[in-house]
Amino acid sequence: MQSDCTLAQPMTRHKNNRTNSIGFLTATAIVIANMIGAGIFTSLGFQLVETTNTWSILILWTLGALMALCGALSYAELGTYWNRSGGEYHFLSKAFHPLLGYLSGWVSLTIGFSAPIALSAMALGAYIAPYSKASSFLLAVAAVVLISFLHSLSIRRSSVLQNTTTLLKLFLILVLIYFGLTASAPVSAYQWDQSWKTELLLPAFAVSFVYVTFSYSGWNAAAYVVDEIRDSRKNLPKALVVGTAVVSALYLVLNFVFLKHNPLDAIQGQLEIGQITAISIFGDQGGKLISYGIGLMLLSSISAMVWAGPRVTQVMAEDHQLWQWFSKKTTTKIPLRAIWLQTTITLLLLLSGTFEQVLIYSGFVLQLFAALAVAGVFVARIKNKDDKGFRSPLFPIPQVIFLICSIWVLMYLLFAQPLETGLGLLNLVVGFLAYKFDRFYSKRAVK
Repeated sequence: MQSDCTLAQPMTRHKNNRTNSIGFLTATAIVIANMIGAGIFTSLGFQLVETTNTWSILILWTLGALMALCGALSYAELGTYWNRSGGEYHFLSKAFHPLLGYLSGWVSLTIGFSAPIALSAMALGAYIAPYSKASSFLLAVAAVVLISFLHSLSIRRSSVLQNTTTLLKLFLILVLIYFGLTASAPVSAYQWDQSWKTELLLPAFAVSFVYVTFSYSGWNAAAYVVDEIRDSRKNLPKALVVGTAVVSALYLVLNFVFLKHNPLDAIQGQLEIGQITAISIFGDQGGKLISYGIGLMLLSSISAMVWAGPRVTQVMAEDHQLWQWFSKKTTTKIPLRAIWLQTTITLLLLLSGTFEQVLIYSGFVLQLFAALAVAGVFVARIKNKDDKGFRSPLFPIPQVIFLICSIWVLMYLLFAQPLETGLGLLNLVVGFLAYKFDRFYSKRAVK
């Protein structure tokens, strides 16, 4: 590992260096790996507690796919206008005000990536611990530390790690889908009656949609590493849209398989849906192997977020004096300090929260800033009238769909989960105070 650090250079100085950039396939792998995480293998059981009709479940996941695609189209446009790593931090700073960008960066720094990594690590531990001598907590910690170390070496090695784990993930999912569709199922959770018309209007449907949006999160992942994407004005839109479309199709089929091979009471409220389904299809021994496989799949999700998250922190640190120490990169262009800051926060979250609390706490503020970024497309079009970059098709329909769905989720969480959303809003207050202190600190440093 390179230990010597140099101040990050402007993007134009190195963005075309092929040894430090990634292509379309790796950028797409980052999107796929970010999206396919703990959510798809854990959230269905929570949805089925009160939303039991099969049509309702499929509508939920289809709506989630539509929302994710609308978001991907919007971020693809923003990323071609404002071509710099950082995601919402950079987009909101350019579209609205540096304060909004700072708050978004603060969220990314504190929980935006650390919380999803912690969730994936928790799920990994839950899947592997029953067949291991190690506890689920130790497995989760080991996974986070190991992946962070590997991403501390070089971008090339990060690419190899990401592509390999993502291919493994896709292979195992396709195996599960193939046998899930072809194997017979004596008992299933299918309910094809007309009760879905009532369920769509119940508060429980909104609760379920919160879990679905969490499962689809990660569709914007490539936007956080724009600086490292080769020919990003072309490859970023392709990676975001293709990656999101692939995962959306897999999610719909996977949920069909989960429902096919389990009775309703066996999976209601259960966390390890993938493991339960694997045992139903392959038996105890086959289920054990698939459970290990799902745990390994989650390594890909952890890897993608460990890659993307520190890039937001590093870019934010370039712009703000208070965080400048984290702007440093190694000679191999790795934001080493930012990586291990994120790792430390992730480990603290593993110690402090339950799966559901971490999900809702992080989900509220992440959805809020994603919605603000999508709203920024309207501003971006005004500020970049002559830009010939990617333009979201059917504008403004995708943006309106995304914003309506986001408002629905945010309003529900605000009233139904006041403690968790209150903690999320409190985090924004702390971020605002940090912004004010940062400005004060910067002025003093200049003097």
